[in-house]
Amino acid sequence: MAARAMWKGVVHVGTLTVPVKLYSAVQDHSVRFRLLHKTDKQPVKQQLVSSDSGEVIEYAGVRKAFPITRGRLVLLEKEELEELEPEESRDIEITRFVNIGDIDHRWYERAYYLGPDNSTKQYFAVAAALEKKKKEGVARWVMRDKSYVGSLRVEDGYLMLITLRHADEIIAADALQMPEGRALQKREIEMAEQLIEALHAEFDPTQFSDEYRDRVMELIETKAAGKKPKVVKFRPKQKETDNVTDALAASLASMKKKAGSRG
Repeated sequence: MAARAMWKGVVHVGTLTVPVKLYSAVQDHSVRFRLLHKTDKQPVKQQLVSSDSGEVIEYAGVRKAFPITRGRLVLLEKEELEELEPEESRDIEITRFVNIGDIDHRWYERAYYLGPDNSTKQYFAVAAALEKKKKEGVARWVMRDKSYVGSLRVEDGYLMLITLRHADEIIAADALQMPEGRALQKREIEMAEQLIEALHAEFDPTQFSDEYRDRVMELIETKAAGKKPKVVKFRPKQKETDNVTDALAASLASMKKKAGSRG
């Protein structure tokens, strides 16, 4: 099935303008269920209910509030919030270019493909230049009443726009408490290195899938076909050891056993 554009914009690189179409680069495959009444199996619906009177409240009668201290809320009107929304625009402004790798992976959030919108020459010229120079652009744009910061990158010859998280959303590693205990011994480090080498391989994303979703869908298909689901016996995990050397040795032995069975 051909990808469908979800938004149109114009990339601005200095005085160069590149009309583009935006496509989602990821898709959600989460399992979603319908909620049914236990007795009559009819769909149920969620309602807004007053915590004081238990009365069902229509959405039109709801107001938004923000908690600032315990028991104290600031009421906000719809019109007040609408006045704060960014001005609608189709411009994707590139504010600067940085080297690939300068943006830490923690900042990347959601990826979109950009396709040319009657701008083939300009589009592929920008893509080729980014790939040759090994750069990515820092972009700002407004889409559907929300402002975004993102990275303009190249992926397999096509432009890609990845939304970035804001500075106050990133937690620095130094916020973590350093573990206490004795320093690692040379033998323990060497064994850990051997374990890493034993597991070294090329990354193959096709090997990874949502196993829970797969099992749920298999259950659904089995029951839809009128068949009896298979019962999977629970196997408890082996007790873990607190000894680093023993744990590493067990892991290495397991890896060698697997390698031997494959060979």
